[in-house]
Amino acid sequence: MKRGAAGVWLTLAAMALGPSVRAHHSVLSFDGATPATVTGKVTRVLWQNPHTYIYLDVERDGGVERWAVEADPPEVLRRRGWSKNAIAPGDTITSTGARARDGRPLMRCAFIVLDSGARLPCFAESGN
Repeated sequence: MKRGAAGVWLTLAAMALGPSVRAHHSVLSFDGATPATVTGKVTRVLWQNPHTYIYLDVERDGGVERWAVEADPPEVLRRRGWSKNAIAPGDTITSTGARARDGRPLMRCAFIVLDSGARLPCFAESGN
């Protein structure tokens, strides 16, 4: 009987904590204190979980730097005003956010600005 009661209590505790505990990777690998901005041509958009990725070719010093821009998952982006057709290969966009601390061309974006001037938030905590 005691074993069964303990199991019930553990289950109830897990259910109560469930909404506040999210299985997610850390954002410590990004430098949120120093926002970066890049403008480039979209080469690929991956609408996938757990994050959407937008790949850009950014012109730098006569060459091209290939960037990966990380955003919320597709369903969350839809609720924040995105559509699957909002960004397509060939589009030129500007992304502002936290760059990878190790210097890789990887960004956890706060928002994206389209050629039309429309501003699309990338993460719920971006304040938009």
